[in-house]
Amino acid sequence: MEHTHNHDFNSGHALKTGIVLNLVFIMVEVFYGIMSNSTALLADAGHNFGDVLALGFSWFAIHLSDRKPTLKFTYGLRRSTILVALLNTVFLLAAVVFILMETISRLRNPLEIHATSVIAVATAGIVVNGFTAWLFVRGEKHDLNIRSAFVHFFADALVSLGVVVGGIVIALTGYFMIDSLISFAIVAVILYSAYHLLIDSINLSLDAVPENINIQSIRQYLENLAEVDGIHDLHIWALSTSEVALTVHVVTNIQTNSAFISSIRDHLNQQFQIGHSTIQVEFENSEPCSTSC
Repeated sequence: MEHTHNHDFNSGHALKTGIVLNLVFIMVEVFYGIMSNSTALLADAGHNFGDVLALGFSWFAIHLSDRKPTLKFTYGLRRSTILVALLNTVFLLAAVVFILMETISRLRNPLEIHATSVIAVATAGIVVNGFTAWLFVRGEKHDLNIRSAFVHFFADALVSLGVVVGGIVIALTGYFMIDSLISFAIVAVILYSAYHLLIDSINLSLDAVPENINIQSIRQYLENLAEVDGIHDLHIWALSTSEVALTVHVVTNIQTNSAFISSIRDHLNQQFQIGHSTIQVEFENSEPCSTSC
């Protein structure tokens, strides 16, 4: 069975680089968040830690998905990447709880914020998060885990920008409440990311047609083939966050051969990024035949 991962870059290398880079930055954020009494920095550190866990699980899932099929797991462990996407959502929601608890605590017991440290660390966060997001640009269109990593770190860069602006406002006005307001804004960003990741993960877990696949276009392509009178039992689902499978019964008006099926398979792979397809051909009253790739 041939398959394509649709990876135009080394996803494992990108994930490992992102993990190491952000672990170092998280330690810096936590240190200066405590030293400067900034819940915004601590909140961002908690958010980044959730993202690092997500990267770690995604990296582990990629290794699992590369394992060869067995008699028990005939597709291998590719769907582990979908399970990881669901797990990543749980960590995002856990980060929200942590940030809210810390922010509410600081609202009840406000502390003086050292704006200079906040501005400096958040500025570094823009660079770190922006670079990490860039690592995943080339793969985010083809893999849910890679896309979630890109979205998270791009959002983190914007959040860091907001923290910088907040730090400047605090430095100019002395209005420390801004720090807590920024923390609530970070919670909103995390919830937005978590919601979309949760919906996509659940859809893939329930074998929904992946978002990047237009099933109507595929149906139209098959029905418009000169040899085809009709199709039925068309099913499309995700084998993993980056691989798609298809099965279909094709009713033909002439006797076809393996070249006909191969041409359909190649078109599905090249035009629709479906690397696993099973085409069953039915001609008049003849016995159905099938081939799979």
